[in-house]
Amino acid sequence: MPASVAYLFDRITVNPRQCGGRPCTRGMRIRVIDILELLAAGKQIFKFLEELPDLELEDIKAALLYAVRKLDHPVLAA
Repeated sequence: MPASVAYLFDRITVNPRQCGGRPCTRGMRIRVIDILELLAAGKQIFKFLEELPDLELEDIKAALLYAVRKLDHPVLAA
């Protein structure tokens, strides 16, 4: 895994006592799913970076990469 990808993964945290154990951004209460839902709804990236000043562009990249890695698994045919 390239260093840049590892760095992005370090931005995603999971704490069972925060947000029901769902993956969040850098220990904040901004969940990966919240970022993905905003993007899916057509929210402009730089607009919600303005609205959530603690969020960084790398956090959005990390959320997208996290989702890709979670969904990219082999499907075995029976």
